[in-house]
Amino acid sequence: MRQKLQPLIILFLLNVTIFCQNEWIIYKPNNSGLPITSIAALAFDSAGNLWVGGSLGSLYKFYGGNWTNFSGFGIAGPAIAIAVDANNNIWTGSQSYGLTKFNGTTSTVYNTSNSGLPNNEVRTVAVDSKGKIWAGTSGGVAIFDGTNWTVYNTSNSNLPHNWIYAFAQDKDGVMWVGTAGGLAKSDGSGWQYYNASNSGLPNNYVLSIAIASNGDKWIGTLSGGLARFNNAGWTVFNEANSGLPANRVNAIAIDKSNALWVGTTAGGVAKYDGSTWIVFNESNSLLPYNAVYALALESNGNKWFGTYGGLAVYREGGVVSVEDNFTNNIPVHFNLEQNYPNPFNPSTIISYRIPKTSDVVLEVFNQLGQKIAILVKEFKEAGTHQVEFNSTLVQSNLGSGIYYYKLKAGNFTETKKMLLLK
Repeated sequence: MRQKLQPLIILFLLNVTIFCQNEWIIYKPNNSGLPITSIAALAFDSAGNLWVGGSLGSLYKFYGGNWTNFSGFGIAGPAIAIAVDANNNIWTGSQSYGLTKFNGTTSTVYNTSNSGLPNNEVRTVAVDSKGKIWAGTSGGVAIFDGTNWTVYNTSNSNLPHNWIYAFAQDKDGVMWVGTAGGLAKSDGSGWQYYNASNSGLPNNYVLSIAIASNGDKWIGTLSGGLARFNNAGWTVFNEANSGLPANRVNAIAIDKSNALWVGTTAGGVAKYDGSTWIVFNESNSLLPYNAVYALALESNGNKWFGTYGGLAVYREGGVVSVEDNFTNNIPVHFNLEQNYPNPFNPSTIISYRIPKTSDVVLEVFNQLGQKIAILVKEFKEAGTHQVEFNSTLVQSNLGSGIYYYKLKAGNFTETKKMLLLK
């Protein structure tokens, strides 16, 4: 009987192992197009692109199994903070070079020499409900409405410290700000702050903030663990009184089931559903490193973890593959992607997304505005589409230089440029 059971036990264990492995996908330079291992920032845009920033790199985009490197597009320094506005502009903060707005093709850099930015170290970036950009710097909070800058610091407001680490806006439009001197909030008329002396905040260094659908504020600190703040007061979770694996909390995210995901410096990632803690680390999972600095959640249940040792995606029951996302997800907006590779020779891939079935025309022009190719001219179903542009099939003497490709789909029109280098 024992001999008959052994193969069954082995088969069961093998299935469990495969199931667990399918729950994780790890991206590193040795197995993907991601050229960095130290991940500092993650953000999704409305079209489903994952934007990745690293302390040793610049800015990268991941979609449909493909990586695009935007390091040569004028991004100011390594992107240690990322936010996406309503127009899918990517805003990045850097350690020493200021704030960058990137529209997928061109970059605009804001620093102390050409704007109202008070300091070139931008640790965090957020977009509020009115479309204003909030930049957290080492010189206070800077708010940019597209034209004017407003700066708050310890000299002109009740902001408790000039070092800013985190932003989160609640449903009432109040912006909550994590500083090196405590937690601050602004409703547009003034500032109020909470610290270890006047509240239940366990530590004054607030590194991360997330706000639940019920209004609870979750605050991650440098050395005091995690705090929950609501109308009932303060509740602190730390290594001593809970399943939190480490007291430094770098990132917080809340999923659709209102479970909390917590990234720590030394303990990996913890999930808290209100009663139970589950910890994922190097010892019990495929998490590549226990230092987790960034979190991003997809609507399909995939959780993305940016660590010091690479990028991980995890989903209970199995990761929804990027290939499935690429072919099956219906985009939210019309979007024309930057061609890849760019520069190219002799061919490149152009991707575009349409949220509804449309007449689509995709054309290529030279710098004189002369049409040199029609890549698509047909009725297309909603979804994501790709087409190859091969310069040798257009004309044999097509020279090096800048060319333009234009998408028309319904009432949507967008043009981008690409560079042919022979």
